[in-house]
Amino acid sequence: MAKPAITSNGKRVRMVRMPLLLFALIAIAVAHLLDPLAFRYLRVEDIYGADWGRFLRVLGFLPVWFVVGLGFVLEDGDRGRRVLRGRGGLLIAGATLGGIAAELLKMLFRRLRPGELGEYVFRPFTDRPFSTGGLGLPSSHALVAFGAAAVLSRLFPRSWWLWWALGWGCGLSRVAAGRHFLSDVAVAAVVGWLVGAWVWRWRSEPTSATSGPRPAPSSP
Repeated sequence: MAKPAITSNGKRVRMVRMPLLLFALIAIAVAHLLDPLAFRYLRVEDIYGADWGRFLRVLGFLPVWFVVGLGFVLEDGDRGRRVLRGRGGLLIAGATLGGIAAELLKMLFRRLRPGELGEYVFRPFTDRPFSTGGLGLPSSHALVAFGAAAVLSRLFPRSWWLWWALGWGCGLSRVAAGRHFLSDVAVAAVVGWLVGAWVWRWRSEPTSATSGPRPAPSSP
């Protein structure tokens, strides 16, 4: 009788994530192909003049997630190091790292915002190499929202679709406002997912206080 194959958790996770990463790369490529159509037909005049438009944009405003995260911290009664691995700390970390990743990637990719014609224009590295002003790939608002959504979908898995819908709503509002290409949002979604996965993995790693050897119980 053949022995069943034994697969480690790490290998199983990699096998699950590879198709997801492949799908993500395909989605980014498709988004680039759809950029001209999205730029032309997804525009909404004065989208942020309406309450629903402002609501979607605010989801990409980092202080919002600081306030929500603080609410979790107060509700859960986390103190000290527990704050970092509690629900509030994880949410703040996801949104914050999403924002940081967006700024770093903008300096790397250096693609400008759509402008009036919706054409790809790249800023040379010799021109303000450490400034992200006017750069659009990926969308900072979208990546903050997706970073928060990725953490929330793990904290509340039954409503995962709601958090991702809000993230996409924020990102698509940036396309509708003419501030970003669709591909800017697609890249933000993929990076936000990776940020959430990293934050969740970090949460699951044992701390030094729990991973170290426990003292032997004293004899009565």
